[in-house]
Amino acid sequence: MPPTADPTGLSLHPLRDPRRLSLSEQVTRDLDARITQGELRPGDRLPTERELMARYGVSRTVVREAMSSLRAAGRLATQQGRGAFVLEQPVPGTLAYRLHPSEADAAGDMLALMEIRIALEAEAASLAAQRRDEAGLATLTRIAEDFEASIDDPAQSAVHDREFHLCVARLSGNAYFGSLLGSLGAGLLPRARIDLFKDDAEARLAYLRLLQVEHGNILDAIRRTDAEGARAAMRLHLTLSRERLRVALEGLGKACGAPDQLV
Repeated sequence: MPPTADPTGLSLHPLRDPRRLSLSEQVTRDLDARITQGELRPGDRLPTERELMARYGVSRTVVREAMSSLRAAGRLATQQGRGAFVLEQPVPGTLAYRLHPSEADAAGDMLALMEIRIALEAEAASLAAQRRDEAGLATLTRIAEDFEASIDDPAQSAVHDREFHLCVARLSGNAYFGSLLGSLGAGLLPRARIDLFKDDAEARLAYLRLLQVEHGNILDAIRRTDAEGARAAMRLHLTLSRERLRVALEGLGKACGAPDQLV
């Protein structure tokens, strides 16, 4: 018997996963699969938060965390007052991450740092959403706008990239977050130590635009005072950064004939 449809326009499939994924991960995977399979097409508007809550039988927090993950992954875009829309997906392989063998040690070190940053900054973003004031939010918004304006200048955009993360840490209201992140110096950003794109300016620009979207998702959640959404958006942003490094390091290992254990 084919699946029936509910008022949201999506066919009904119960959430189930043998590996006991969290509810937000299950909702994310279900919606992502519907986009991949064409049930939700580019340009389609997703059901409202309330409709998705009813559809999946989950809380608003779960829905917002799933939506943040899909936005950060480039699957959705949000338009103020109109809702979330499915995006056209880029052609696979348009971004190729490359490392020189001399960068392998630095890449490994940055991977280790990313693990620390994921734990640290995800919680800082959650606290920032709960504790931020209007002045702090205005500062974070300005930094995000400065990043967007400097996207054609990798060096300047790196300055604003670092400022963005440090500002989120400050908005947490706990000075230790900013102190710990600030102590990393230029090493806070992988691209300050490693050039994943070499002379491919087009790929570098596409990468910076991805960062802009990811920063925007974090900012939106903090603006909404959505603590779980901010935590999810920051975690996904840094996890994607870690994966970019891992893919580049893995590619280097294969090119050099190194064993898989390298990564």
